[in-house]
Amino acid sequence: MSYQTHPQHILLIGVVIFLTGCQQYQKTKINPPPVLAPATQTTTTPSNQFSVQGKIGIKTPTQSGSAFFTWQQDQDTFNIELSGALGIGKTNIQGNSHHATLISAKTGTIESESPEQLLKQATGWNAPIGNLTAWIQGQAATSQAQIQHDSENRINQLDEDGWQVNFSYHPAQELPNKIIIKQMLDNNQENRITLIIENR
Repeated sequence: MSYQTHPQHILLIGVVIFLTGCQQYQKTKINPPPVLAPATQTTTTPSNQFSVQGKIGIKTPTQSGSAFFTWQQDQDTFNIELSGALGIGKTNIQGNSHHATLISAKTGTIESESPEQLLKQATGWNAPIGNLTAWIQGQAATSQAQIQHDSENRINQLDEDGWQVNFSYHPAQELPNKIIIKQMLDNNQENRITLIIENR
């Protein structure tokens, strides 16, 4: 189905598609370089089956917006519901690593072979959405990530695929409750995604 791309629709699609990092995460053993020796103590493998609720906000040099989300993941199959998104109303996106469908009253139905392709097609934005399944669990997605740990050996910052990811935790919790994902741009500007995890 064809649709007209309005600025608020572009940002909505960016919010939704970034969340579809929940497509199947290819488990990669993390072998950090020796200089990051503490990272070798991080042995938890990101799960491909979980349910998360919270709030996501996206801010770019030209737009900003937020939405509440419910994300259900079962291996490579995902279902995400967004509400309160920029006044556009309830939005649903579902699919797997080979197909993604977005349904909203304002945008209609948008389909693509993958979340990455849909994001690029709709917004022109490249984002490491395949990494989000690992990041939301406080883990790096690849062995190339540059990692820092806090005093409890949890990852509190990593640099990966051109993005800096900062994690905040409740006391004595192993999974992050807040994640800030930043991409530096020209002229000291940035793209910023903030995830607040309210329920797991």
